[in-house]
Order: sequence, then C-alpha cells, then structure tokens
Amino acid sequence: MTVGAGEPIPAASPVIGDAEIEAAVRVLRGGRVVQGPEVAAFEDEFAGLVAGRYCVAVSSGTAALHLALLALGVGPGDEVIVPSFTFAATANAVRLVGATPVFADIEADSFCLDPDAAAAAVGPRTAAIMPVHLYGHPAAVDRLVPLAERHGLAVVEDAAQAHAAALHGIPAGALGTAGCFSFYPTKNMHALEGGMVTTADAGTARTLRLLRNQGMEQRYANEIVGVNARMTDVAAAVGREQLKRLADWTERRRANAAFLDAKITGAVPPPVAAGARHVYHQYTVRVRGRDGARRHLDERRVGSAVYYPAPVHRLAPFLRDGRPDPRWDLPETDRAAAEVLSLPVHPALTGEELIRVADAVNEAGGVP
Repeated sequence: MTVGAGEPIPAASPVIGDAEIEAAVRVLRGGRVVQGPEVAAFEDEFAGLVAGRYCVAVSSGTAALHLALLALGVGPGDEVIVPSFTFAATANAVRLVGATPVFADIEADSFCLDPDAAAAAVGPRTAAIMPVHLYGHPAAVDRLVPLAERHGLAVVEDAAQAHAAALHGIPAGALGTAGCFSFYPTKNMHALEGGMVTTADAGTARTLRLLRNQGMEQRYANEIVGVNARMTDVAAAVGREQLKRLADWTERRRANAAFLDAKITGAVPPPVAAGARHVYHQYTVRVRGRDGARRHLDERRVGSAVYYPAPVHRLAPFLRDGRPDPRWDLPETDRAAAEVLSLPVHPALTGEELIRVADAVNEAGGVP
C-alpha cells in the first residue's frame, strides 16, 4: 500500500510535555536553581544507565568533552585520535585543551571510528582516542580499548548521540576511560541543554566536579583552575523526567528502524554490527543522487537531514593554509559525507507516517 502526502513529517520531534514543564516550575518555585538537589538526583539516576559509573552533570555535551579531556590531563603537545565524520564539537574539544586532533577514517558500515585506522594514527604524542558513537551506533570500543592499553592512552567516548546504546551488553559511557553525553533538545532524551561525564575512577570524578565549578567544592576554597560549566536544576529536573521515558522511547525508535529496514529498497539501510545495540538517534541511509532524493522527500513532505555534509578535517578551523591537511586521506569519511541521509525515526511517528517515509525513499530510488 502506498500512502500519499499528508501533514509534514518532521525529521526530529523533541518532547517538552506537561511533566517537563511542571518539573521546571517546581524548581523555579523552590529557589535552588543551579547545581542543587535536582542535579545530584539526576546524576544518581543517570548512573543506572552506565553500569553504576560516577556521573558528573555539566552545562552541555561540548563541556562534557572539554572537561573530560582536562580531567585526564590532555593538553598542549598532546594528540587525540578522532574521526572526522562527526559534529565539530568532537574536534573542537581537543583544540580547546590545547591538543591536536589527529583524524582517522571510519568503518563503512557503522560510520564510527575504524580501529585499524586509529592504530595506524598512534604516534609518540598520542594521549587519547575519542571514538564517536555516531547516530546511536556504538563504536568498536572493544577493539579500541586494547589498543589504548598497549600504548597507555585514555579512551574518551563521545556518546552524545548514544543514550542507552550498548556493545556486547556494556552500555555506551561505560566502555572507555570516560563517557560524554549531550542533553540537547534533539537528542534521544534531553534536559533543554546540558551534558554528563561518566567515569569509573573516583579521582577523575572529583576532578571533574572541581573543573565544572571554578575549581572548588567548598565556596571560595579553590583547589585548581576551573570553569563555570554547572548544570541548572531546571535542566536536571527536565532531564529526570526524560530519563523516566527513555527506555520506552528507545524501543519505539528501534521498532521504527526495524520497520524501515524491512520496507526500504531505494536506499541502503544502516547495518548494525554484531553485538551492537543501536538506539537510532538518527536512521541514516546511503543514497545515490542525494540532492534529488531530498527534493523528492520534500515534495512528499517527509523531513530529512544530512549529518554531516562536510567532514571536520575539511572545515575552516582545521585546514592548513586554506586546504585540507594532506595527511588526512579518509576515503570512507568522504564517501559517507557524499551519500548519507537521515530519515525520521523518532518515537512520535505513526504507522501511516512510517509507510510514507519508506514509500518516498523507494520512489526516489537512489541506491548507491
């Protein structure tokens, strides 16, 4: 059955419902609005998602990456291996601590950092590897951790898109030295804005708490140089409400993805690696003639997006003399940037809307 065009289907559908509004109002009326009891409760509750690791709430996902690197002692003179096929915040955080991002290629199927490419990029200045669990698919951290251990490196997971993802039963955020989450409104769960750093090490957790609060635990007793990266209690209260529904939303995303997997023939659906639990922050296919496919989807009133049309190593802040550094030969990265298209997969989709999404893609017929 083919379903015709109807109301627009958005590519994403963030939830801000009565529960979130009531939680925010409760905090505002209570008067404790920054890094108070709601933040502490959110940290405790989020630990259940990451195998009981220490959780430190911060102001954004970017702040989580930045502070994780600082807490692990990464700084000037160091190199951090990162994928180029990611949002710029991944590499920005490396630059913000004074280190140098070293770009490595991705695996074609998962769109995540290729462990073999990461191994080839390790050098005498390498201090850390930062895999990205892109689109909700966990990176091959099971292969990256042994590599890191052989060379004495930290593994900092960029889990901004991977709430409740897992690899061989181990949750994203509990696979490496530290994990970094984002609670931006378009994520699988949000807190209006905010981030979380997870770690198994109590000393690292304490350093993170100092860093987010101008270097102090007790007021005016500054121990180190820090920043203001505190989470508000309003954000934490919203995040707590979202966390209650994350499991249900995740299963809806996975069910929607399974439906699209079965119905789409006009593009290459996203493969899932053995042992990986994909949570489909994005349902990202490969298409030939992407511009034409997007125009057709627009005509059918089906939302879509491209994440990411320009790899980070081709963005202005990371060029050398106005050109991509010749060291970065990343064929899978460049191919993905030219072919990927993310389709609606969010929990609010109806059965009829899912059929419309699949039909529109099949009509476009852009299999690479």
